[in-house]
Amino acid sequence: MASRKKKKYYVVWEGISPGVYSFWPDCQAAIKGYSNAKFKSFPSLEAARKAFEEGPDLHWGESSVRTSRETAGTAGRPVANSLCVDAAWNTETKTMEYRGVWMHDKSTAFHRGPFENATGNIGEFLAVVHGLSLLKTRSLDWPIYSDSRTAISWVQKMKVRSDSMAKGKTSRRVNELVERAVNWLEENEYDNKILKWDTEAWGEIPADFGRK
Repeated sequence: MASRKKKKYYVVWEGISPGVYSFWPDCQAAIKGYSNAKFKSFPSLEAARKAFEEGPDLHWGESSVRTSRETAGTAGRPVANSLCVDAAWNTETKTMEYRGVWMHDKSTAFHRGPFENATGNIGEFLAVVHGLSLLKTRSLDWPIYSDSRTAISWVQKMKVRSDSMAKGKTSRRVNELVERAVNWLEENEYDNKILKWDTEAWGEIPADFGRK
């Protein structure tokens, strides 16, 4: 079901110009080029001002990555209308691939790869961003589930901190995909929640490749 576009307000706790902003381009300008920016959107000006005063610890980063059990639904089950994503590193072929699966019917939403000279974390990151882009294209406000805190953190910070990339071990193709994904995050708004899949409670995420 398509969702009507809602007005949002943006808090920048750490950036070039910390504050509360009414427009996404202004928020972007306040964080652009700041490597450890902390920012988040809120549904009302009152909520944004309150969050700014409270500080980032309650609202941003790892502390704000709630488990799916907290945000799920009835009886602590994952939200049916959602998208699950995952990535896998094939130890035999030394390649990475990622995919998205619709929670309600377990059908495949997308599947990309295999890619050489990549990592599982990079795949998880690309999967989340690919999912966000797909949901935005379809005007769906459904949440995305990922079992990777690293990927969720990279998406929130709009920055990939991969040792393999830093050491030049990833391929040109993978580097281009990461750059494109980061650019998409910087240039687009999205209303979708990114939730941590509760593996302990629910088992493997539906997008899992079953290669563990």
